[in-house]
Amino acid sequence: MEGHGHPHHDNVQVNEDQPLKIYFIPYLAAGHMTPHSDIARLFASRGHHVTIITTPANSQIILNSIPHHPNFTVHTVHFPAQEVGLPDGFESLSAVTDMVGLGKVYQATTMLRDPIEKFVENHPPDIIVADFMFPWVEDLANKLRIPRLAFNGFCLFALCAIESLKAHPIPPDSSPPFLLQGLPHPVTLKTAPPTHIKEILEAVIAVELRSNGLIVNNFAELDGEEYIQYYERTTGHKAWHLGPACLLHRTAEEKAQRGQKSVLSAHKCMSWLDSKKESSVVYICFGSLCCFPDNQLYEIACAVEATGCEFVWVVPEKKGKENEEEEEKLKWLPKGFEERNLEKGMIIRGWAPQVLILEHPAVGAFVTHCGWNSTVEAVSAGVPLITWPVHGEQFYNEKLVSDVRGIGVEVGADEWGVIGFGEREKLVGREDIERAVRRLMDGGDEAREIRRRAQEFGEKARAAVQEGGSSFNNLTALIHELKRLRCCKPTTA
Repeated sequence: MEGHGHPHHDNVQVNEDQPLKIYFIPYLAAGHMTPHSDIARLFASRGHHVTIITTPANSQIILNSIPHHPNFTVHTVHFPAQEVGLPDGFESLSAVTDMVGLGKVYQATTMLRDPIEKFVENHPPDIIVADFMFPWVEDLANKLRIPRLAFNGFCLFALCAIESLKAHPIPPDSSPPFLLQGLPHPVTLKTAPPTHIKEILEAVIAVELRSNGLIVNNFAELDGEEYIQYYERTTGHKAWHLGPACLLHRTAEEKAQRGQKSVLSAHKCMSWLDSKKESSVVYICFGSLCCFPDNQLYEIACAVEATGCEFVWVVPEKKGKENEEEEEKLKWLPKGFEERNLEKGMIIRGWAPQVLILEHPAVGAFVTHCGWNSTVEAVSAGVPLITWPVHGEQFYNEKLVSDVRGIGVEVGADEWGVIGFGEREKLVGREDIERAVRRLMDGGDEAREIRRRAQEFGEKARAAVQEGGSSFNNLTALIHELKRLRCCKPTTA
């Protein structure tokens, strides 16, 4: 960050006490929007004036999941659904499950630049916090000469892994496992990231690194001091750990409302879990962007049944098939599965109150795609993970959980997709899934040790956001730094 000290004039003091005016521009996907909005609310709770800039359908989701706050407003800009050929209300990547829809939403998000720029230029804030998927915000902030913070929804460890691969690329002729060079721990990948993903990420991260700092939805203890130092040393960029964002929701109602509307009442889900023993239930959910083909779902069902464990399994609605008969929707299940598992399991189609489920004492393991929100929600609840990465930066998150912190076991997935849905080349077989579930649910020494560490990280997460905790103190320091930047605006763009 530029600037060192400044002369102490009286007017600086007045300026110090003025609340900051901050604009947040989240990317239009549930996994980006939810933590971004939570972090915006964090600044509002410290008395700063916060505006989230988004589109009409997304503003409804945000306003439903965030209690009314006097310093918190949402400004909406038109979403060009008709212009790109999308049905009304489809305003997020989470609303589509095919490449065509994905392309249309992506195209529409690039068209938001104009209306957002007009609004920001006419009502300039003190700071902009933008998702790194909007790299054009850099030009806007430079033009208005205001500081810009970046947000990307990743943990810092994943960014360190990306940085390591950039400095030491995997030789084209080598075969897995691939050792990531230069990191504080020996970390190996079972598969290399798709070139396409690698290039897109490196391009947006290059712009992100020119911002005044990065906001991280994690707590410093989980990423680890050694990775914070690695990041700052290799990039020269400052990272601010302010999370976990999911812990900002205090009441059960707020937790149930977080994100989209749950299809199954939170109450029904909780009372079912209340009837189960502590740590006896496996929770299975692959997030809002992962949609497995039927043959993969069949393998999961066979594995879960073979373990004999009780389970809550969230299966996404197949888009466009919402009105199908129930039997038709579940035709991929082994014959008689539902009847045999009436007492043992609960299948939720659509969206589930995940934070509430993870916090329930009956839940003993979480089978997850390692999306960062899901990962940090599980860690915050002290639940060990069974990791099954699919796309994006999820293969890096898996390594932080399994190799570095020892709070999860790997299913063995090694197909790194460009997107989270569509046909897969490789099936993860029922034996591998069953083996991973048993490793955590069999009550043996290894399972007990992993569970103990997971619970320890849960305690650290909760301490981090309390007064005097690492994330709480980081927020105080960041606000101070932003006020300093506001006082000493650069004279050149």
